[in-house]
Amino acid sequence: MALNPNNFDWLQKLRQINVFVLILIGIMGAISAIMLYSAAGGDVSPWAQKQLLRFAMGVTIMLLVALTPLHFWLRQAYVLYGVSVVLLVIVEIAGTIGMGAQRWIDLYVFRLQPSELVKLTLVLSLARYYHYASLESARKFIFHLPPLLITIIPAVLVLKQPDLGTALLLFMITGVMIFVSGIRLWKVGLILTSAIACMPLAWMFLRDYQKNRVLTFLNPERDPLGSGYHILQSKIAFGSGGVWGKGLLQGSQSQLKFLPEKHTDFIFAMLSEELGMVGGIILIGFYSLLIFYGYMVSLHCRNIFGKLLAFGLTTILFLYMFINMAMVMGLLPIVGMPLPLISYGGTSMLTLLTGFGLILCVDRHRHLRRGLSAP
Repeated sequence: MALNPNNFDWLQKLRQINVFVLILIGIMGAISAIMLYSAAGGDVSPWAQKQLLRFAMGVTIMLLVALTPLHFWLRQAYVLYGVSVVLLVIVEIAGTIGMGAQRWIDLYVFRLQPSELVKLTLVLSLARYYHYASLESARKFIFHLPPLLITIIPAVLVLKQPDLGTALLLFMITGVMIFVSGIRLWKVGLILTSAIACMPLAWMFLRDYQKNRVLTFLNPERDPLGSGYHILQSKIAFGSGGVWGKGLLQGSQSQLKFLPEKHTDFIFAMLSEELGMVGGIILIGFYSLLIFYGYMVSLHCRNIFGKLLAFGLTTILFLYMFINMAMVMGLLPIVGMPLPLISYGGTSMLTLLTGFGLILCVDRHRHLRRGLSAP
């Protein structure tokens, strides 16, 4: 039987993927399953089993994305952005409502959250836009207006759901991408100063529960059984875990159901209670390795599209991790941000693993120079 040369081509591409990153992601998936098993009181149902299936699906998608030529993502960047915006419009018209927010499209197999997808497609479209920019044009303020416009459109749709945390994250991603594109520092300072000056005006447009979150952040004891309950229980969980933790299935705050949303946004508080400060530091260490890898891929990539794509996607991972951990420790207001790769959630995990697939794809094509083009 003759051997198909295409098989060797795929094997050669697979060998180009960084095995160390795959191992790290596998460890994160295992930690997620273990913590969800503990959150359910020692049962794989209802969370750990589903999470493992989603993780396996996400890793498959990640490998397919990593093996795809980089110029395919360059060509399709604007198309994918347009699709994600259309999905946000569908959410506005016929989305599924849950916990007071209209954020999902019910596909019967699972619920799709388009606001997660738009984070990826925004980075893709911004990376394509700046790929063709000269250093001279990038220094002109007017050149950055189109990126601001393609950020405002999905941000407004996300705000209507309402999801203030994701809307702010979209602006942070765009701000970082504009900064690394070559804009002058004094212009960045001017934009930041303007944003801070507009904060009192933004307060007027916040909903009551959003204002409560900010006031609770400033003084958690003002309503200990209401808006301050989540953060106070989270702090108790952190403190009671100590250095080494109480052990799996032994956390009083999580197992006795004092800690709310222990399987999603507050899973880091449960991990710290059961595995202690040491467990938390080890998890941060795994995140740091992934973030370091992402920024190194960006640094060594020779084409602008790949460089900005890897930088933007790695920044998303960093912001996810930093905001969630700071939020559950009471250092930032609660905004509803999952812990990446650990919290229970379908679209969030699939989006993050697809993002890693793109970073691995950039790594495979890091030697391509500016000749990368979109016909």
